[in-house]
Amino acid sequence: MAKAGGILKNTFTVGAFTALSRVLGLVREMLQSRLIGAGMEQSAFTLAFAIPNMARKLFGEGALTAAFVPIFTKTLNGDGDEGDRAANLAVAERLARSVMTMVLLMLAAIVLLAFGVLDVVANFREELGIQDIERFNLTASLVKTLLPYMIFICGAAFGMGVLNSLGRFKASSFMPCLLNLCWIGVLAGMLFFPKLSLSQRIHWVCFAILFAGVVQMCFLFWRMHIAGITPRLSFSDWANESVLQVWRNLGIAALGAGAVQLNYLLDQLLAYYASPWAAGVIGYAERLMDLPLGVIGVAFGTVLLPTFAGLFSKGDEEGARHALASSVQSLMFVMLPAAAGLFVLAPEVTSVIYEGGAFGAEATMRVSRALAVYAIGLGFFGLTKSMVPWFQAQNDMKTPLRVSVSMVAVNATLNILAVVLLPVEWRHVGLAASTVICAAIGCALLLALAKRKNGRLGLAQCLRPLGAMLSAAVIMAVVLFAVRPFFAGLNRIVALGALIAVGMFVYAAVSLVLLRGQVKMLLRRRRIPSK
Repeated sequence: MAKAGGILKNTFTVGAFTALSRVLGLVREMLQSRLIGAGMEQSAFTLAFAIPNMARKLFGEGALTAAFVPIFTKTLNGDGDEGDRAANLAVAERLARSVMTMVLLMLAAIVLLAFGVLDVVANFREELGIQDIERFNLTASLVKTLLPYMIFICGAAFGMGVLNSLGRFKASSFMPCLLNLCWIGVLAGMLFFPKLSLSQRIHWVCFAILFAGVVQMCFLFWRMHIAGITPRLSFSDWANESVLQVWRNLGIAALGAGAVQLNYLLDQLLAYYASPWAAGVIGYAERLMDLPLGVIGVAFGTVLLPTFAGLFSKGDEEGARHALASSVQSLMFVMLPAAAGLFVLAPEVTSVIYEGGAFGAEATMRVSRALAVYAIGLGFFGLTKSMVPWFQAQNDMKTPLRVSVSMVAVNATLNILAVVLLPVEWRHVGLAASTVICAAIGCALLLALAKRKNGRLGLAQCLRPLGAMLSAAVIMAVVLFAVRPFFAGLNRIVALGALIAVGMFVYAAVSLVLLRGQVKMLLRRRRIPSK
């Protein structure tokens, strides 16, 4: 049976490095909001950066990792004979090299094709009805700069999947910090060049991201080599059954991830046309939401995929159930109060993190509205990151695909209605609400389909603790709403810190009353060494 302490220990390891990355990300966003603001330049950058991020989800840490990790883990385990570990590692290394080579070549071809498409669109922009030439030219220029980044970040994400399968989570968790450090470095450098235009500043940011991609890929490849899997180009074994199975799974997983990314890209495009600032505003709100989601939700998702894959490969379905139930409780113990806190304190959080320089009070109001809506869906976003690996670990890529595809039409309909029916100042809020609604529906479908596939999931034991956690989070939100006026006259940083402290105290006190056993168990599991 899976050891809950082992899962939590790895999750805390991933979460700690992810927390460091998110803190660096907040520093980055504080600098960028003040130096670039939330206008046309930030909106163009948000759309341009969405393209390599979409490729990362499709061919990196999303679909490729989901398709590759279960088969790579099964290859490492072999027939379960520890004496064959060296032989299994050699076979797994050949598999990794073949898949990596094919992916990098495919990405290089996609980048070259995308450059050609951009040139064609630029030559026919009048025929295509593109009127805002300045915004189009800026966006196209940023896209061209960032396109090669998808090769480097997908290579790094592949290395992350290999290391996670080997139980080495530290290096892959530290990787995002490298991007943030490079990004912060170039933003800090701009402070010495105050005469740079906003367009020049955002181009500097893009070049920093491109450089960071190279650093990230080299770092992960180096860590792979140390772990015993040396990354080299390999043009053999392409017809190996394991390699072909990876590509079959990748095709299905990419369709599922593609549906999710299509939703995301549709959000960005509709925001781009909803108003000149909407895409940038939504991007700022998403990054604030990503602080708890990235630290906790992504950490659990990162650890659970190789954990589930190992358990299912050994036929230990009961262990997988236990791991799922334990992880859901631990995940929601953090996600629910984070959601309640962000919902109530969205204006204060946005003001402290972003406001200043080119980012004014009006931008704060816009971002905080979207953030409050995103906060409602935080639990659904986190639960999805725990449920999708459940299917992927069983080499079932079709179920997440069906759920993702079913959400495309719902998301598109809600997004279009938001842009058409809502006032300009509320269209971005409608786009955020559409994302939350789709996440809730998707969670319900994943749970129902998992139960149909595997029977009992062991989640019934979570109902009472989850109800108590939700009650504690609601009580915390009510108290925060009631005491907010008493902190209005303080410095905004001091006020936010005091409100967070009050919220943590209230949630902890109520949890100790309603969840004494679960809190003790969670703390005890944290101290259990990984087996």
